[in-house]
Amino acid sequence: MAVAELTLLGGFEIKLSGQAIDLPGQKDRALLAFLALSPGFTHSRDKLASLLWSDRGDQQARDSLKHALTRVRQCLRAVTPAPIVADRQSVRFDPVAVTIDVAAFERLLSDGTPEALEQAAALYRGDLLDGIGLRDPAFEDWLLVERQRLRQRAEEALSGLLAQSLAAGARDRAAAAARRLLSLDPLREAACRGLMQIHADRAETAQALKVYETLRDRLHRELVVKPEAETVKLYESIRQRRAASAPVAAAPPPAPMEEEPKPAAVELPLLSKPSIAVLPFTTVAQDPEQETFADGLTEDLITDLSRSGAILVTARNSCFAYKGKAIDVRRIAGELGVRYVLEGSARRASQRVRINVQLIDAVTGNHLWAERYDRSLDDVFSVQDEVTAKIVEALAGRLVQRRPRTRPKSMEAWDCCVIARRLNEQSPLAAREARVLLERALEIDPDYAEAHRWLAMNLSNGWLYWGEPIEPTRRLSLEHASRAVQLDPNDSGCHWVHATILCFERKFGEAEQEFAKALELDPEDADCWAAKSDISVLSGHPQRGLEEAERAFLLNPISLVWYHILKGQALYALGRYDEAVQTLRQDTTYRLISRRYLAASLAQLGRMDEARREAKLFMATNPEFRISHWASTQPYQDKALLEKIVDGYRKAGLPE
Repeated sequence: MAVAELTLLGGFEIKLSGQAIDLPGQKDRALLAFLALSPGFTHSRDKLASLLWSDRGDQQARDSLKHALTRVRQCLRAVTPAPIVADRQSVRFDPVAVTIDVAAFERLLSDGTPEALEQAAALYRGDLLDGIGLRDPAFEDWLLVERQRLRQRAEEALSGLLAQSLAAGARDRAAAAARRLLSLDPLREAACRGLMQIHADRAETAQALKVYETLRDRLHRELVVKPEAETVKLYESIRQRRAASAPVAAAPPPAPMEEEPKPAAVELPLLSKPSIAVLPFTTVAQDPEQETFADGLTEDLITDLSRSGAILVTARNSCFAYKGKAIDVRRIAGELGVRYVLEGSARRASQRVRINVQLIDAVTGNHLWAERYDRSLDDVFSVQDEVTAKIVEALAGRLVQRRPRTRPKSMEAWDCCVIARRLNEQSPLAAREARVLLERALEIDPDYAEAHRWLAMNLSNGWLYWGEPIEPTRRLSLEHASRAVQLDPNDSGCHWVHATILCFERKFGEAEQEFAKALELDPEDADCWAAKSDISVLSGHPQRGLEEAERAFLLNPISLVWYHILKGQALYALGRYDEAVQTLRQDTTYRLISRRYLAASLAQLGRMDEARREAKLFMATNPEFRISHWASTQPYQDKALLEKIVDGYRKAGLPE
């Protein structure tokens, strides 16, 4: 028996054995959908004719119905038994050989378990028959009622999933449900409260407060009302807890060095711009070279769009979490909190490239803009510039003067840098391979700013964390960082990498200036906020460092592993050891260098067996680590804080 799959939520699609079947006519689709949503019910031909062809005479309407039924039957001719059963007077739909997503959706809702509700939410890809709009009033009335009914059921399912997940302590599932619910109804206060509580439980107070502020501003703007009392009460509770968590010093803090300017307040208006996520470009073949090319294009577009200053761009790591996953763009947009999504594909053959891109409004599902480029390989960077300009114009409603970007002069150098980007994020061994690639890129193109930037960070990590000789790597890292800024002064990344290295040179004043420049160029650079957190802790401002780490998480929801390390470091500095343990045991960061902070946090809590076990596991992968060497490389301005960290290391049993 051949079974067809009929999708009606979020659009219209028919598949048979996994292959799409074409039924192009909107009224043909509308007819099939109407019949499928009342399976087994017998409809008179007169009723169907007046439903879809009310602007025609009776006979003409019946003839139109007859032709439409013929086309639908032809489309489904391979399905057995035939789903359309008709005689001269009536028509009904037999669902035996057709699976319908709406029926599965409602069946899962009636089950009511968290797993079933999660599956039902995944099936709800958008409004019923999204994209189909007819001028027949009777059909439009029916469609409006059905859309509202199914949308309401989806919201009820997500509300139930949120409540059950919170009660069971399944915070990740609860957070996903809350975000999806807010994508359907941004003013749903119960979802906002759930998300606020989840962030608060994870010690992500900045995110929790931002959820409330976003809701408050939207309620005022759209309804001119205030949040419910329960929501305000939760907000005040989180805000007071945050204030109470700041340590009260027994003595004045150490005076900052003369060159360190007063830190600017951490504030970032997230809703002031259109928001977009750039999904990883797909490739035609399972070819590592093609994949590297497509990934590099995606990463460059994320960087270019961030430079525009006109739109809020989701960080690379959050976008790449969806690589290779067949997930509806509306769900992705809801999970990442963006309005627009850019999809694309790329293929490279010999000296030619083919790039397809499409910009989607994730709320309506409409394609705002699409383009195809067939160009010479040498022209790929001009394609990036064109795509960026068109997206910014489409979203910001105007042409924006973008800051020029220093492009590589060689595709071979670009290839080396693209591969090195990913390797730099992995193990020390992989990072050493990245160093070879970056050095090769600079042999080919000595003025390639991005290669200088990544090589500077790579070398810095070498002498700070991987046990490499301090010289000449320390000197070389500073030289490459300075050169990167000279070559591309408009790149936020070049400035924050330079700032980080300047800090370890104990030049805090210059480092603060570089961070300020980086955030002026790109206020939403999540990596910059994370790196700034490290420097804030080192300069004696751990509370500020925690807020900056939380800002990085807010901008990059599916965050890089080192964000957790830096947040754990700030929590340790504040004496919040339980929260530090919770953060440092996240799957994304556990087993990395964070283990030494985890061991120290456990030791400070008196959990000595666990602390020593973690210290031993840390030493298994970092045999060169010594407390004395580490302490000599760390530019802590607050010596008491340095001693507190060293004390934790010693208690955990790390070697002197």
